[in-house]
Amino acid sequence: MTLRGFLFKNFQKPSLPFPYRKLWRYWSRSLVGTASFSTDTTSTEQVVNPWHVAAAEGTATIDYNKLIRQFGSQRIDKKIIARLEKLCNHKPHRFLRREIFFSHRDFGLIMDAYENGQPFFLYTGRGPSSEAMHLGHLIPLMFTKWLQDVFEVPLVFQLTDDEKFLWKDVSVEETYQLAYENAKDIIALGFDEQKTFIFSDLDYISLVPEFYRNILRIQKCVTCNQAKSIFGFRDSDNIGKMAFPAVQAAPSFSNTFPHIFGGKRDVPCLIPCAIDQDPYFRMTRDVASKLGYLKPALLHSIFLPALQGTKLKMSASDPTSSIYLTDTNEQINKKINRYAFSGGQDTIEKHRNDGGNTELDVSYQYLTFFMDDDDKLKCIKEDYESGKMLTGDLKNELIRELELLVTHHRECRAKVTVEEVRRFMTPRALNFKAQK
Repeated sequence: MTLRGFLFKNFQKPSLPFPYRKLWRYWSRSLVGTASFSTDTTSTEQVVNPWHVAAAEGTATIDYNKLIRQFGSQRIDKKIIARLEKLCNHKPHRFLRREIFFSHRDFGLIMDAYENGQPFFLYTGRGPSSEAMHLGHLIPLMFTKWLQDVFEVPLVFQLTDDEKFLWKDVSVEETYQLAYENAKDIIALGFDEQKTFIFSDLDYISLVPEFYRNILRIQKCVTCNQAKSIFGFRDSDNIGKMAFPAVQAAPSFSNTFPHIFGGKRDVPCLIPCAIDQDPYFRMTRDVASKLGYLKPALLHSIFLPALQGTKLKMSASDPTSSIYLTDTNEQINKKINRYAFSGGQDTIEKHRNDGGNTELDVSYQYLTFFMDDDDKLKCIKEDYESGKMLTGDLKNELIRELELLVTHHRECRAKVTVEEVRRFMTPRALNFKAQK
């Protein structure tokens, strides 16, 4: 028997000697070229995975340079941004200018395809765990819309209602309804109906057989031990969780959408997402090679911090950590003033002398996400760090910015009709340029 066969046969036996267990872990991880991670939320080490994000104990922020090294991605540098600006003839989005989207996989190949007049498509998604989305959910969506606008390409948008049923204490009917509610928020952002297909997994899997066929192909390529290594699944998890990653992987391949691409399997895919979603697509990229499909390219964003500080990301499950898109101006004002972590000093006198820390101040960090004016943001940074601007003044700047953003979104969402949702979520041909 080969060593590989021996490890597969004996891996879960208590009698397996320690060196072989260690070798198995190394070998199984190398199958997908990915770092594995723990789902232990009590770890003192930095934790970044699809279900939990926290900085290492004793540190103030997530170490994104460490994630690039750990995940094996590449940094988005000035050369990439300059090339993108030249290709699309648009000023780079503030998320690129400020390194909010900071990492990528094979984005150069997407730019090559566009430069050569070849089509590509965008893919992103949302897990509908609550009726109200929060500001953190907007980051990949706002950037995806910008990419769609400047490249004039189709977008497929996955609502993983099946995932939330498997992970949350909700019924199938509840999570299915939440998907349709979240679709209203997505449409309210202004995506082009002629170029955008939004789909619920529960709907699409019953309507288009190509979706399920690709799910099956992917599932057959990934063993249970690989899934445990990549995602940290435990024996006590339900079997649906282990099967789900293939569902999130399948939209990366163009033949999953025959009504859009006519069965073509060679249309490149670009996925803008937060970096905690990368494990799904490291698996997907490995599977693509086995199936003869193109590997999806990715653009990774940092996290919008929780109101309490930069150690955690904003979470829908904690109302005090989040600004929801349904919050009133009064609620926004109250949350920022009460909960937003300050990088200022203990006293006004000390703050005037020493200035504030913009790296830790949540109000300033939020402005880097949502204030488009670079010059104004620079002035705020200089004034706050010099002590000229106080914490209250900085919070007021943020409150004004967020009130405008959230009020506009609420108004746009209120105008979205049931018929409009139906049109976006109906499988159909999309109208986009096949060439530049």
